[in-house]
Amino acid sequence: MFAVPEIDPARPVLIAGPTGSGKSALALALAERHRGVILNADALQVYGCWRVLTARPDAADEARAPHRLFGHIAHDAEYSVGKWLREIAEELVHTRGGPAIIVGGTGLYFSCVTNGLADIPDVSNEVRSDAIRRLRSGGLVALLDELQRDDPATAARIDRANPMRVQRAWEVLRSTGRGLADWQDATPPPLLPLTECNAFVLDAPKDWLSPRLEARLHQMVANGALDECRANLEWWDPTLPSARAIGAPEFIAYLTGECDLETAIANAFIATRRYAKRQRSWFRARMQGWTWLSRA
Repeated sequence: MFAVPEIDPARPVLIAGPTGSGKSALALALAERHRGVILNADALQVYGCWRVLTARPDAADEARAPHRLFGHIAHDAEYSVGKWLREIAEELVHTRGGPAIIVGGTGLYFSCVTNGLADIPDVSNEVRSDAIRRLRSGGLVALLDELQRDDPATAARIDRANPMRVQRAWEVLRSTGRGLADWQDATPPPLLPLTECNAFVLDAPKDWLSPRLEARLHQMVANGALDECRANLEWWDPTLPSARAIGAPEFIAYLTGECDLETAIANAFIATRRYAKRQRSWFRARMQGWTWLSRA
C-alpha cells in the first residue's frame, strides 16, 4: 500500500490514481489524520445506481469521514465536467476544520480544476437528441464532416476517433453558435492552481495492479455486483453515460443470457485492465508536475 504523505493541511489535497490502486484508502487515512472532507473526482461514482461496481465508499467508510459528491446523480441525469466543477466550488466554500481531499480516477476532472475550464452553457435536450440521431444514421463521419465544414479549428484540435468528443464539439457548436475551440481559448483562471495544492498521483505499475484488479472483481461479484446489475435492468440503456460503469455491460450481458458468468467476468476483467491502462497513460502525459507516490 501507499504510505500517508506529509501535507500542508491549509491547502486542498488532490489524489489521482488508476482504478483499484488504493487512492480511496489513502484519502480516508488523510481525512482521519487532518479532519478533512473527501470530495469525489470519479465520473462514475457520482451515479446513485452503482455502488459495488464503481467501488464507491461503503457505509463504514462514510462513517469515518465526511464524503461528498458520491452517488448523488440519477442514472439518466445529465452530468458533465462543468457541473462537477461547479459542485466542487460550492463544496470548497463550505469545507471547514480540515482540508478538502479531492480523490478519483477521472483525469479530465483534475485537469479542469487545476488548469481551468471554459464556462460553456448546457446543451439542450433537442440538440443532444439530434446529435444521437445523426450518429446512429450517418455514423461518426457525418458529424465530423459537418464539424470540419463549420468549425475547422475545433475539428483540428479534438480526438477525431473519439465519438464522445466529436459529439460534444458538434453539440456545442449547434447549441451556442460558437465553436468549442473558441470557448476553450477563453478559459477562465483555474479553481485550484496546482501550486496551491498538495497534489499526488499513485504510481501503480501494471504487474502490481493487475492481480489487485482481478481479486477486486471477484470480490465485487461476491459482494453483490450481479444483484446490483439485476436491479438496474429495468432502465438499462447502453447509450447513457452511467452505463459506462466498468463491468456493467459485461454483467448485463450475462443476466440477459448473452454469455455465461465465466465469460462475463473475463470480459469485465479485460475492460478493467484497459481502463486502468488509459488512466495511467493520461496521468503520465498530463500530471508530470504532481508528486508521484510509490508503494511503501
